[in-house]
Amino acid sequence: MRACAVALLALSLLPNAAFAQETREPPAVSVTGEGVVAATPDRAAVTSGVVTRAQTAGAALAANATAMTKVFAALKAARIEDRDVATSALGLQPQYDYADGRSPKLVAYEARNAVTVRVRELDRLGALLDQLVQAGSNQLESLVFEVSDADKRLDEARKAAIADARRKAELYAEAAGAKLGEVLSIAESGGAEPPVRPQAMRAKAMDAAPAPTPVAAGEQELRVEVQARWSIVR
Repeated sequence: MRACAVALLALSLLPNAAFAQETREPPAVSVTGEGVVAATPDRAAVTSGVVTRAQTAGAALAANATAMTKVFAALKAARIEDRDVATSALGLQPQYDYADGRSPKLVAYEARNAVTVRVRELDRLGALLDQLVQAGSNQLESLVFEVSDADKRLDEARKAAIADARRKAELYAEAAGAKLGEVLSIAESGGAEPPVRPQAMRAKAMDAAPAPTPVAAGEQELRVEVQARWSIVR
């Protein structure tokens, strides 16, 4: 009976032992790879608009509508297509005076209307900024340079990131006296972050100099990071 019980106990332990062996993770190496591609922007997105103040809400809104109509006319005259113009902000807010710790006193209403314009020819950007100001725009909120084929460039960066990750993984595996096996996982993080230069552009555009406002697109770095994991074999 005792021998039989021992045999039964041994049999009952076999599945657990097999399960532990199956779920044991194989040796692996995890690394981060980076890929960077330089690209020159070939278009820009400008957000510009009009802010008006008046004693009544209706007067503020009416003055704003008149000014924005001229801004839209300037965009038409500059041959900016309708698909490249979109209203990005529209608001009407009361303005209060809080001076001397008194109860808030309503002093005016402020109306705001802004449009975001995509400029597909950068050599026309400076002149367009001046035209918007001359038409009545008194707010230049942001200027973002863009790379139109960013997706294609990012694919190049992804390939470079994987190559960088494999190089590091092979280095670690060799240093550990092993070889790189199959890829276990790949995860991406990061991407392109176009620079925004609203402050400098606001100052130059508000001056509205006779010569076109100078702009410089510079160069962007499209960056991709990947976390990759390979098995290693001895």
